[in-house]
Amino acid sequence: MSITFLPAPGARPIDGSVDHAIQDIVAGRSTDATCTTDLAAGPWDFDVRPGYGPGSSMGDVIPTGAPRQGELPVAYREASEEELDARIRTAKQVLGDRVVVLGHFYQREEVVRHADYVGDSFQLATAAKGRPDAEAIVFCGVHFMAETADLLSGPEQAVVLPNLAAGCSMADMADIDQVEECWEQLADALGPLDVADDEGLVPVIPVTYMNSSAAIKGFVGRHGGIVCTSSNAQTVLEWAFARGRRVLFFPDQHLGRNTAKAMGVPLERMPMWNPRRPWGGSSPDALVDARVILWHGFCSVHRRFTVGQIDQARAEHPGVRVIVHPECPMEVVDAADEAGSTDYIRRAIDAATEPTTFAIGTEINLVKRLAAQYPQHEIFCLDPVVCPCSTMYRIHPGYLAWVLEELVAGRTPNRITVPADVADPARVSLERMLAAKPPAPVAR
Repeated sequence: MSITFLPAPGARPIDGSVDHAIQDIVAGRSTDATCTTDLAAGPWDFDVRPGYGPGSSMGDVIPTGAPRQGELPVAYREASEEELDARIRTAKQVLGDRVVVLGHFYQREEVVRHADYVGDSFQLATAAKGRPDAEAIVFCGVHFMAETADLLSGPEQAVVLPNLAAGCSMADMADIDQVEECWEQLADALGPLDVADDEGLVPVIPVTYMNSSAAIKGFVGRHGGIVCTSSNAQTVLEWAFARGRRVLFFPDQHLGRNTAKAMGVPLERMPMWNPRRPWGGSSPDALVDARVILWHGFCSVHRRFTVGQIDQARAEHPGVRVIVHPECPMEVVDAADEAGSTDYIRRAIDAATEPTTFAIGTEINLVKRLAAQYPQHEIFCLDPVVCPCSTMYRIHPGYLAWVLEELVAGRTPNRITVPADVADPARVSLERMLAAKPPAPVAR
């Protein structure tokens, strides 16, 4: 269901819009800083250029052939925020239950307010699966999320991504050719990877984070592996260790390292695999001794957080409660009070019964929305620079209005479809994940 945030009686109103904050910075109405003033422009200004767009992922090289978005009609580019809001509401009313709109936690406020469901990638994919009667699923997120929704939704349902240029630099850091080559080299070092030893354990179990392409999920499904989320990563690693001597974890090194370290795996038994180096930059002996082989991938947003930012938050806000996402570097997770998924962060704040100061290490759209939803607390982002996920930010209300009005007209734009030869094994890995339920989470 959609969520409307209403401040408590007498509470100070807080604007949860990152777009408004950036516009204020550019106009000189705010002394805050942004990583690039280009974020104030409409994303259609950048759709014609290869790349992830302005913001935190600019240093990442986008793969050749990455999806590009066609030109958005001028009426949507020039419409005001109020006009787009009205057009979206009208289109949704006309479409009714025929269409469900999903909004990721990291989407801009102007998009999330129209979502029927708000959550992380796994929660939204599950929501898509729970709406079998909807003719179309409009996924306000990034490409791999729309692929996952297509995998879990019915064959007659259309999954629509409002802006095809909304990709994910982390997901792109492990492409299928690199992973296949890695698998072959691991077989050279460890022997046949599908042959179990006397204890019934195979040499390696592949584990992929939800933030990966359907092709990678399909690879994992074909090779006895499983998908994980930031919420169930430990449960999934336990599942994998029960079946294999080692885990190949991709694409996010930080989630893999932080989770395995918390489970007692020594750092020296977690070599990094860099696909651009022979033996991944390691050695056959190190791979034999490995417990978890970490892929050289990361989230550009969560890599922005530092121990220095935590130190500054503690100095300026005595008693502050610091919560970061497990995609952050290990030293940041170690310095924080807690680490958990986006949903964990949301629940931790919701469960706080006394006014509390929270410093949050995750994407700024979620942080500002939480600050608006819970004005009884002081909630701020660890990184003082306003820098949203550049690819999530490609979903603008102009694109949402466009795809919804296209659906009203009987046309289905930007449909995301996973080929059957990839979809079948990918569903296997996802079903294994669905069966690996973590213990009930606790937020103090």
